[in-house]
Amino acid sequence: MNTTHFGFQTVDEEEKAGKVRQVFDSVAPKYDVMNDLMSAGLHRAWKAYTVLVANLREGQKALDIAGGTGDLASAFAKKVGRSGLVVHTDINEAMLRTGRNRLLNRGQILPTLVCDAEHLPFAQDQFDVVSVAFGLRNMTHKDLALREMQRVLKPGGKLLVLEFSRVVPPLQKPYDWYSFAVLPRLGQWIAGDSESYRYLAESIRMHPDQATLKGMMHEAGFGHVDIHNLTGGIAALHVGIKC
Repeated sequence: MNTTHFGFQTVDEEEKAGKVRQVFDSVAPKYDVMNDLMSAGLHRAWKAYTVLVANLREGQKALDIAGGTGDLASAFAKKVGRSGLVVHTDINEAMLRTGRNRLLNRGQILPTLVCDAEHLPFAQDQFDVVSVAFGLRNMTHKDLALREMQRVLKPGGKLLVLEFSRVVPPLQKPYDWYSFAVLPRLGQWIAGDSESYRYLAESIRMHPDQATLKGMMHEAGFGHVDIHNLTGGIAALHVGIKC
């Protein structure tokens, strides 16, 4: 039996996806409200910076993985215009449905697909940009997912991984206090679910740090990888180029 982590727990690899699905089924209705509260709105600035770095142009194609409520997909769609294409995907149907409804309310009709990042249903060399925001840490086999993202990118294409990461040392103690003392209480108060938000805090600590993730992206076939630390390392944007 192969095991992996689910937060601080050790679980069978085959169980993790189901456990993660339960978390996001629970948090989907209040996901955006909680994101604003948890990050004091900073997640919007981090995503706006990601859109800036993506530098998508009219007519290009983008794939948003673990796209959830559709923030990046919506912003990308405005950049590529009617002649371009943005595919909005997530492995969790509840999150994807919430995102699709938000996009429709904005008048944006995008291809929306439930799919597993470890087995992407696209041919190789298809997209100019692939993005995954706050989703990689929940994947069981991150190495497989990164290789799949590299496969579907065009040569010269860009992978954007926006994820919580390791904070600078002066922030460590207050960040830990907030994560484990305040965040679960916010989750209980707003979403009626403290355990899912406790898992989210734990999953951040189990996710590879900036340097380790950079190495994993090189191993997945990206010839050049840059790291952009955001807000003292609370989040980091890794940018990989397929050479």
